[in-house]
Amino acid sequence: PPQVQPFLPQWLTQPKLVQKRIKDNLVPIRDVPGIHPRLLKKLQMNGIESFFPVQAEVIPAVLQSASNGYLMGQGGYRPKDICVSAPTGSGKTLSFVIPVVQVLLDRVVCQVRALVVLPTKELAQQVSKVFNIYTDGTGLKVVLITGQKSFAKEQEMLVQKKVTGYCSLADIIVATPGRLTDHISQTPGFSLTELRFLIIDEADRMIDDMHQNCLNQIVKAAFQVENDSGSNVLFQRTKPGPLTAASSCYPQIPLQKLLFSATLTQDPEKLQQLDLFQPRLFTSAYSEKKTLGDGTETEQETNKKYTLPEGLSQCYVPCDLNSKPLLLLHFMLTMKFTRVLCFTNSREASHRLFLLVQAFGGVTVAEFSSRLPPNERQRTMKEFEQGKIQLLISTDATARGIDVKGVNYVINYDAPQFIRTYVHRVGRTARAGKAGVAFSLVLRIQERRFLRMLKDAGIQDIKKHPVKGNSLKPLVQQYEEALRRLEKTVK
Repeated sequence: PPQVQPFLPQWLTQPKLVQKRIKDNLVPIRDVPGIHPRLLKKLQMNGIESFFPVQAEVIPAVLQSASNGYLMGQGGYRPKDICVSAPTGSGKTLSFVIPVVQVLLDRVVCQVRALVVLPTKELAQQVSKVFNIYTDGTGLKVVLITGQKSFAKEQEMLVQKKVTGYCSLADIIVATPGRLTDHISQTPGFSLTELRFLIIDEADRMIDDMHQNCLNQIVKAAFQVENDSGSNVLFQRTKPGPLTAASSCYPQIPLQKLLFSATLTQDPEKLQQLDLFQPRLFTSAYSEKKTLGDGTETEQETNKKYTLPEGLSQCYVPCDLNSKPLLLLHFMLTMKFTRVLCFTNSREASHRLFLLVQAFGGVTVAEFSSRLPPNERQRTMKEFEQGKIQLLISTDATARGIDVKGVNYVINYDAPQFIRTYVHRVGRTARAGKAGVAFSLVLRIQERRFLRMLKDAGIQDIKKHPVKGNSLKPLVQQYEEALRRLEKTVK
């Protein structure tokens, strides 16, 4: 039977296309219109001379939507919401940091005007670091709320009580959902009524049911009527509705949503929940026309739903359960792989594999998991980036969206169950236009489903990479000893 095509709104079917090939399409920062000289200088000080394609498209779009300061967009219109679907490592963070900082440069009163919500502490830290670089010396205050400090301490960072009432200590907040909702409901004087930008990074994960409530609460808080502060009713925000004479006669701060993800959902129902306003979609998931010798064009791979980094090579290794640990050791010790990020499907599996490799010896290995306190995770990450650790074993939750410098190989020790998990995992390597390799260890019973999953997503260039049993033989004896030692310690 013919497949039922979901009805997609026009903005999804006619997106603004962004070039996929990062290296061939760099845009010198001076060629992107409208960027403040102060920020151009900052970018250069940080060694950034050109923008990636995503940045070159999205930065001017956000700036233009705020061309009248942070009130209405051009001509008094409410700015459109913006969705960006682009591969991992294509520079999404700067795409929102630069325009947000620029729009807020001439703010007078400190109020929460930009809020970035991210699924994990590490990501939030990473993003707040970037904001700090670009707000340095501007007087704009960035506050990070991830629950790493005590609740009271965070409250002190957010608001100050004065004789005249509460005042905000943050212009830009970078937060994880749980902690943010706590402050919305429990911190006196914490207000989002002046919020201009709501940025949702790793949006598909944030739209999942667990966080939907958080987004609703943010929007509710943003449109809350403040009656206690006796504030000017003139600037009261009205929930966006049809434009009427009454609604357009006084200036309002619009709330604009910016969504970013490598795997932005195409599910209209899910997107509906986000209540987006005339959204614009920027995406690099599209087919490139190939010109044939005789000048005719063929449209290839029209159903490419996900774009993977340009410099990524993908292989899979058919294997059975018993040979999986041996294969990993073979890659590390015989093939001498360096800087390997290895994924399992659970914390327990990560921990077991870590102990096993450690017991075997000869590989500097560490685990990266939510079992560990954040400071330890940061230290591990640093040592991995410095090349002191050659193998980092992790779960999906911990590694998602993290920009790890110089990952040469991603090994899917456990084959991922879902295509977007696959996309996010393999996207930890081949970042920012560099090359990288992803190996997936696939059990023979999983092979058909795994290949089918990739094919359905339009990912065709994965090569079969069988490893002969003979090459694993030399490792077997030492491996069995390591297993025995491990069983003793576990007991």
